[in-house]
Formats: sequence, structure tokens, C-alpha cells
Amino acid sequence: MTVWPIAGGGESCVECHTDGSIMSSLVEMPAKRTNGSPGAIGPAGIPALIKPDVYYMRYYVDKSLTDKDPHFGRGCVSCHKGDGKEADKDKAHKGFVKRPSADLKTCGGCHEDITGNYQNSLHYTVSGFTTKVSMRFSAKEEAVFKMEIFGKSCRSCHAACGDCHVSSPSIDGIRSGFLKGHAFVKRDEGKTCGICHGGRVYAEYTGRYGAGADVHYQKGMMCTNCHKKGRLHGEGGMYAGKDSPRGSPKCKDCHKAGSEKRPVAKLAHSKHEGRVSCYGCHVRGEYRNCSGCHEGKASSSRAGLILGADPENKRLLTTLRQIPVSRDTFSKAGIKMERFDDVTDYRAAPVHNIQRVTARTRSCDICHVNKKDLLTKGSLIKNGSKANEGLIFRMPPLEIN
Repeated sequence: MTVWPIAGGGESCVECHTDGSIMSSLVEMPAKRTNGSPGAIGPAGIPALIKPDVYYMRYYVDKSLTDKDPHFGRGCVSCHKGDGKEADKDKAHKGFVKRPSADLKTCGGCHEDITGNYQNSLHYTVSGFTTKVSMRFSAKEEAVFKMEIFGKSCRSCHAACGDCHVSSPSIDGIRSGFLKGHAFVKRDEGKTCGICHGGRVYAEYTGRYGAGADVHYQKGMMCTNCHKKGRLHGEGGMYAGKDSPRGSPKCKDCHKAGSEKRPVAKLAHSKHEGRVSCYGCHVRGEYRNCSGCHEGKASSSRAGLILGADPENKRLLTTLRQIPVSRDTFSKAGIKMERFDDVTDYRAAPVHNIQRVTARTRSCDICHVNKKDLLTKGSLIKNGSKANEGLIFRMPPLEIN
């Protein structure tokens, strides 16, 4: 067993983790990811092959940080535990805490005002996972879900402080390593937001799907330009889902009604006010819906844009996201979803590939005559919830006056 000398009376953690030659000799790259493919996770959740000879960099600490970053002032073991005086690798890591910020008390010692709110935030509680799906359960089924499924699976996705400010979140049990050599960074959306929200949102926002990037991204805007840190950290209250907190970012926060430069735009907005969401007209037609991947439950022909009534406001036409759920999703746990038909299989989707000019902004006929991409009885999910029929939008005749 390799034993490394402790130099200068410092922690053995620093002596090893800041030395590339030592780390490269100790860290071995796993043969395969948990889903069977080699490598780790790259930006936006995309699998990325990492060469074995640089894999150790995931654990390599920039030594210059230990002198200037106040988080290192009390040493590594103050957060990570273990034995900082041991030179033997196994002994040094005995009792080691891999994600110290998973216990908010670790960060709360200095950042009590933030962690006090964050403990109730949706990023930490992930209560949004349970809210909608529980509406399909009987009381007995809900209890089984919270214990057997949410507690053992969904709950593991919660984001600790370090998952956004130190290292990337875990996907399939694999992390892409430190954001910046163990520096505590304010934000790095591509390595934090993009990892968890990269299956659809971040990828479409940055144009990774090939449909062109969102106009806001093209202007240099990132996630936190709209999703402010106060909301990401939570505001103290307990929320059922992402639509519950007040002050959710809206297009009108920046694009005030009546400020349009072109008369035709002002007329179109006034005619559609309260009838069509901004996404309904300003989204690219190449929007990727859930059925694009979950084709076992739905036809790939419905993988693109879907327009229908907002489940929370049936008078409003908006973009819809198909939820990858079926009647037998939780059957292995004995959950039949006795109230499955009480909830729609679609949700209003705040699409992130916005463009100022689209086919719909150029021609009224796209919706009013051709009814392109509108949800119909024939395109509804087979064996889906009976509540889905209520989302078929009755397109009014074209108003020309």
C-alpha cells in the first residue's frame, strides 16, 4: 500500500490532492458508467469520454486556492472529516464525507441566511416530483410512493450547495468533477444548470439540438439572468412545485405590453392577450418533446411541438410538454394509480428556444387555418388520461377586423 510523506506539517489531504503525480497514481477511472457506457458526463448531461490519464483531475485541487480561498481556512477535515494527519490513503479517508454540503449545517455555519431558505427550496426538497404525480394516487398509494420510490430514488436528486458552487451534480452516480479546481464559484450554468436540466431545457436553449439557439442565449444571456439566485436558493416558504412561488420570470418583465416598435406587432399582441402564451407564437417548430425519447409510450410523430390548452387555464393556448408517464409506471411497487384519469398527461411548457420571428408570427393561417401542431383527439396519447381531451383547443375563426 502506497504511503506518502506529509510535508510541512500540513494536512495529508492537501499534500496528495494538490500533487498531480500522486493523484494520477492513486485515482483509477471506472471501466463503465452505471448505464453501461464508458466515461463520465459532459456539459448539458451529454456522455463524454474522459481519457484515463486525465481522469484524476476530477479530484485534483488547485494548490493556490488553499492560501487565498477562505473556505480552506479551517482545513479540509472541517467539512470532509477523515484524518488529515494520516499519510495512508485508506486510513486518511476513514469517515470521509464525500458531499459535506448535503448536510446544510456544514454551510449554514457561515451562510445561515441562505441555507435557512434553501432547506425549503425546490432544488433541495425536490417536492415538485411528488406534487403532480401524487394527484393520481389514492391515499394508500401515495404513502407507498413516498416511502418506496421517492425516498429511495427521486430524493437522491436534490442539489446540495456544493453541487452548484464546487463540483458538478451527479448523473447516474458519475460526476464530471470540480467546476474550477475546488474553487467556490458563484455560478457556472453550463456545468451546473446544464447537467440536471440538460436533457431538454439547456440543450434547446443553447442550440445543441440543431434547431438554433434561443435568441436570449444569442444575446449573451444565461440562466440566472431570468432565474435569480433568490428564487434558486428559495425564499423561505415550502412550495409544491415550480409554479407555486410568486415572481416567476415572465416575458413581460422585460418586454412591456405596448412597447412594440412595429404597429403589426402591437396589434398582434393586443389581439392575443390572454388567449395565447408568448411561447405559442415565438417558439421554434423543432421543439423536442418527451416522446422523442420515450417512444415506447408514444409515437415519435408527436415528438415535436404540441399546442393545446393550458391545463391550469383552458382558455389559453400554449406549448405543452408530454409527461413520460403511463398507467403502469409504478406497477412494480404495487401502485395502480387509481386516480390516473384525474390528471392530464401534458403540462404547460415554458419553452427555451424562443425566436422573435417564427412561421407563426409571419402568418395567421399557420394556426387559424392549417391548425399546425395543435393537439387533436387523434394525436392524443394512446391509453392516456381521460383528462387529456380537455386540452384540445377550440381554435376560433380568424378575426380580420
